Amino acid sequence: MNLAIWLERIATRYTDKEAVFHGTKCIGTYMDLWRVACSLRRQLEKVGVKLGDRVAVLMHNCPEYLVAFYGVWSMGAVILPINSKLHSKEVKWILKNAKCSVVLTNELHAFELKSPDLTILIPKWDNLLGKACYSPITRSSDDLAWLFYTSGTTGRPKGVMITHGMIKKMVQSYFTDVDQIFSNDTALYAAPMSHGAGLYSVMHVLAGARHAMPLSGGFDEKEIFSLAKRLKSIHLFAAPTMVKRLTNFAKINDLDGCGIRTIVYAGGPMYLLDIIEATEKFGPIFIQVYGQGECPMGITVLPRSKVADRKSEKWKDRLQSVGFAQSGIEIKIGNKLGNPKKNGEIGEIMVRGELVMPGYWDNEEATSKTIVNGWLMTGDMGIIDEDGYLTMHGRSNDMIISGGSNIYPREVEEVLLLHNSVHEVSIVGRNSDRWGEEVVAFVVIKKGCEFLPENLDKHCLMHIARFKRPKHYIKVNKLPKNNYGKILKTKLREKLK
Repeated sequence: MNLAIWLERIATRYTDKEAVFHGTKCIGTYMDLWRVACSLRRQLEKVGVKLGDRVAVLMHNCPEYLVAFYGVWSMGAVILPINSKLHSKEVKWILKNAKCSVVLTNELHAFELKSPDLTILIPKWDNLLGKACYSPITRSSDDLAWLFYTSGTTGRPKGVMITHGMIKKMVQSYFTDVDQIFSNDTALYAAPMSHGAGLYSVMHVLAGARHAMPLSGGFDEKEIFSLAKRLKSIHLFAAPTMVKRLTNFAKINDLDGCGIRTIVYAGGPMYLLDIIEATEKFGPIFIQVYGQGECPMGITVLPRSKVADRKSEKWKDRLQSVGFAQSGIEIKIGNKLGNPKKNGEIGEIMVRGELVMPGYWDNEEATSKTIVNGWLMTGDMGIIDEDGYLTMHGRSNDMIISGGSNIYPREVEEVLLLHNSVHEVSIVGRNSDRWGEEVVAFVVIKKGCEFLPENLDKHCLMHIARFKRPKHYIKVNKLPKNNYGKILKTKLREKLK
C-alpha cells in the first residue's frame, strides 16, 4: 500500500477539516492539502520524475515540506530529505550518491545548487492549489519511500533505505506503544522535518489532526509557547536539548506550558536531572522513544506514566533508561559478532523486526557490517535489566578503554551534571601512551559560575571510581551539535589532536 492513500482517505472523509497552519493562520483543509500534493505530483511528472526516482527536499520547516511527502509518494517516487543546514558541497555529495536530479527547495538553496545536472523546483502553496486529484500509484511494503542520510557524526553519511512497510509499522507501533492522537490535536513542527519530526507527520495525517509550521521555520522557545497557547493540544517532537531549553525558558518567564499535550523526546541521552526538572515544570506530558534512522523511532518507549512516576522504588532507574521494546521489534544485547549476551551484561544493542531497514543505499559493505546474523547492530552500548528496561551507555565507538578498563561516557557525564556549576558536558577519549586512552571532559559552565577543575575532580571522586574520572577538563562556550541537537563528539576529538 502507498502511504499517500492515507491522506487521500482523510481528505475524502473530512473534506473541510482544517489541516495546515502557518503560524496561527489556517492556510488549507485536508482536501486542499491533497489537491496541492497532486498538483506538485503533476509538476514532477512534467520534469520527468518516474516511479522509484529520488526527489530531494531541501527546505526549512514549512507547509510545502508536508506537501512534498504526499506529492512524491503519490506518484511512486522516493523522498530524499536533506538537512537544510548542510554545506552546499555536502548536499551535492548526497544528491550524487543518491543519483537524484530533482530538488524541491527555496530561493536561497536554488542559487547555491544551480547546476545543469539538477532540476530545481520551488514549490509554493498558493501556486499549487488546484482542483485535480490523482489516485496514488500502487506500492508494495518493500518499495522504498524515504531515503534518509545519516548525520555523518562518525564519517561519510550513509543512505538508510526506509520502505512503505517500515513506516506503516512505525505508525502502528506508535498507536499501540507510544500515544494516541486525536483529530483536535496539532502536530507542531519545531524539530527538523528532514528527521524524525517529518516521519511523525504520517500518524498525524492518519488521525486527521492539524499540522502547524512555525513562522520561524524551526525551534524558537517563545514562538512554541505562544503557538501552544493559541492552537491548543500541541504534539511536539523534540531532542533532549530542546526539552532543556523549553524548561529553562519556562522557568525564566514563569510559563506553565499551557496548550502542550505531548512532547516525544528522542535523538540523544536525556540526563536524569533534566527530565526530572522538565516533568516538575510541565507535568506528565513527556514520552521517550529510542530509535535510529535504521529502525525509525521504533526500538523502545518510556511512556508518559513511567516518565512521570515517582512512587516506584526504581523510578530513577527507569528515568535513566530508554524504556522497553516496542511491539514491532526484538532487542538483544550482544557482542560485535552478533551473538547475544545474557541480560544484565553490557554490550551492543541488537535489533530485528519489521521496522529494521533492508540496508544502506548502494553500500553493500556498510550493510554487511551493520546487519549481522539478521540483527541490526546499532552501534549503541546498553544493558537490559530483569524487567526488560534498556539503559544506554553511549555509542560503541564512544566507549573509552583506559588501562584495560571500560569507561562509558554517559556515566561520567551524569555525575558531572550533578555539580552546580556545570551546564553541559561531553566526555571523549584521547590517546595516551600510558593508559591507551584517557578521559577528557569538555565543560560548559553556568553563567555566574567559575571554572574550577579541581572542584570538578573532587566531585567526581565522590561519586565514581578514580579510574573513571576525567584526566583533563576543558572549558568551552558551547558544545558542537548537529541540526537535531546531537553532540558531535568527532568535532571534540579533533580539538584534542
